[in-house]
Amino acid sequence: MDIRKYESMAKLELGDEERAWLSDRAEMLAESFAALGEVGTSGIEPLVTVLDIVNVLREDIAQKLVTREELLANAPEQYDGFFLVPKTLG
Repeated sequence: MDIRKYESMAKLELGDEERAWLSDRAEMLAESFAALGEVGTSGIEPLVTVLDIVNVLREDIAQKLVTREELLANAPEQYDGFFLVPKTLG
């Protein structure tokens, strides 16, 4: 497998020895994925997770847990109830 295209995309400059090593590994991966492609999967439902769990999330209920004053208490600078930060765009 010619690794030079990927080397260029990643902006790398590899030596011949590194290029040969990566080429061997890439070839090994390609063969592994080809073997996986031969596995029969017709009629099998795709899985999102291997665990048999249905919604374990909490209810999404808005709660006001901290006041604005508490949030701004440790702010280095604030203005009109908001964090004051340096301008980043000109």
